[in-house]
Amino acid sequence: MITSPSSLRRSERSRRATLDAALELCTERGYGRTTVEAIAARAGVSKKTIYRWWPSKGAVMLEAFAELLVGATPFVDTGDIEADLRTHVNGLVRLISTPPYGPVYGGVLSEMHHDDALALAVREDLVGPRVEAAVGRLRRAQEQGQIPDGADLPLAVELLYGPVYYRHVLRKPAQDEATVASLVAHVLRSLRAVPDGACGTVPAPAPDGTVC
Repeated sequence: MITSPSSLRRSERSRRATLDAALELCTERGYGRTTVEAIAARAGVSKKTIYRWWPSKGAVMLEAFAELLVGATPFVDTGDIEADLRTHVNGLVRLISTPPYGPVYGGVLSEMHHDDALALAVREDLVGPRVEAAVGRLRRAQEQGQIPDGADLPLAVELLYGPVYYRHVLRKPAQDEATVASLVAHVLRSLRAVPDGACGTVPAPAPDGTVC
């Protein structure tokens, strides 16, 4: 969990009200103008209660975003890794392109640069588990022969996510489905590339028609 062990004693109704209030206020006011006091008032809980469960506004926002991210970007396994990665990345793009979720995550990323505890929570409670899940999906594809043995799966995850978050942080237009398809295809081609003339696990036809 993002919060301390005391979170185990939280009222689920109050927790949900707090997270919903945080997202509502971020939609209405923006991340920067949303305060813990305002969240408490909207949720009908005390400011002291919020600080007992979360160390900061950023931690509240992170938990709200993390829950939505997991639900919106499942790692499905239809047996077709390229189609499944397109589904996953398109879900991510849609989420961070939709207020308040994109602004919430952008605010958290900005705040973590001067909040070490929040930065640690982002890495351990959000990024780490999502990367692990993504690597797990790629590993299943590897076991099915869709990706060569020895491919750098953690690097592949960075190649997939990097362009999405690059655009988000710089507030560039989000990828459309065609761009996402191109990104996924490019990453998979890089994994299947034959290094220095050696034959990879997944055969690829050469220009003369032979197969390595």
